[in-house]
Amino acid sequence: MSHKKAAPTFTETEQRILALAGADLPDSPTPYADIAQSAGCTEAEVLALLTGLKDEGVIRRFGATLRHQKAGYGHNAMVSWRVDDPDEAQRVGKLMADRPEISHCYIRRTYPQWKYNLYTMIHGKNPGDCMEVVNAISQATGVTDYQILQSVRELKKISMRYF
Repeated sequence: MSHKKAAPTFTETEQRILALAGADLPDSPTPYADIAQSAGCTEAEVLALLTGLKDEGVIRRFGATLRHQKAGYGHNAMVSWRVDDPDEAQRVGKLMADRPEISHCYIRRTYPQWKYNLYTMIHGKNPGDCMEVVNAISQATGVTDYQILQSVRELKKISMRYF
């Protein structure tokens, strides 16, 4: 029997708040008051909604998104790793996720034609940086079965908009 909590429902005002908070925050000393004014509510309502969702785990974190290419991190690679044992994949994934060069780390299902289950997105400033990280991870974890998927061109990259 599953005790999964139902997804929250939001009023129209809450949806406006979340849409505004999910976009670029106003560049002002009072961004939450600015969101409130645009959403037609009070700053206290904005803060209560965001704080409540953070406390419930609906919002994992609230922070800036760095445009890595504009910040000098113009090299990246998605690396697919094969770690057959699920417990070992958890352990290795946590080690990978602790690396500052890795922005994303996921465990995904495998398929008969694709046995890789652990994925990392590695970022570097210079050519070769990503390969150095791959080699260091492989050496530290003992995982030697992996595929490096180099980006050829970025077609789209935006933050998800829910409302």
